[in-house]
Amino acid sequence: MALKELNRQELLRDLALCGCGLADERSTRFAAEGAHDPTATRYFVLEQLFAQLDLDESSHLLDVGCGKGRALAYFAEAKLPGCATGVELDPDLARTAQAWTENFEQLSVIEGSALSVPLRRFTHFYLFNPFDSPILEQFVEKIEAETRRPITLCHMSDNGENYLFMGRSGWRLQSEGWIHIHQGAPVFGCPQHWSIWKFDPAAR
Repeated sequence: MALKELNRQELLRDLALCGCGLADERSTRFAAEGAHDPTATRYFVLEQLFAQLDLDESSHLLDVGCGKGRALAYFAEAKLPGCATGVELDPDLARTAQAWTENFEQLSVIEGSALSVPLRRFTHFYLFNPFDSPILEQFVEKIEAETRRPITLCHMSDNGENYLFMGRSGWRLQSEGWIHIHQGAPVFGCPQHWSIWKFDPAAR
């Protein structure tokens, strides 16, 4: 499948559920705060990764750096159990996500920094390269400090940040892999590494 056709199909899925396109090509205005450019996760990636998260009716997923809310859209489209919240530093992107998620009882969006969000209520976390490595490390430390029950974290990036989780007390790698080619066409500028981790505070 050509990249142009994949983009068209994803736009159609966005429009059907949300009434607007959820991809955003703009550079972030918050690079000084460690934020990366907004990049909507491909639907086929979400299908692959979210199938491994063991979500149930008690689950509460936090999409860190949700942008306009593509991961939230897939959560609703797939009728996944539980609820999902996005947090987005860019006010413009957050307002777009807030506007369309108002139609879904199981979805919500917070405008602000992920480092300011209380984490105890969340059971699952999804991060598609939302910020620089030092901020990611702060966020991992925040999870360790605030969570009181086992959580699942899915992380994807192209810059080898997997090492930040390795060897940390209480963290266990569940699965990992690479995504670059889809139906014969490259869909990212470079291969993306994904990993799914379990963290159990009682195991520290």
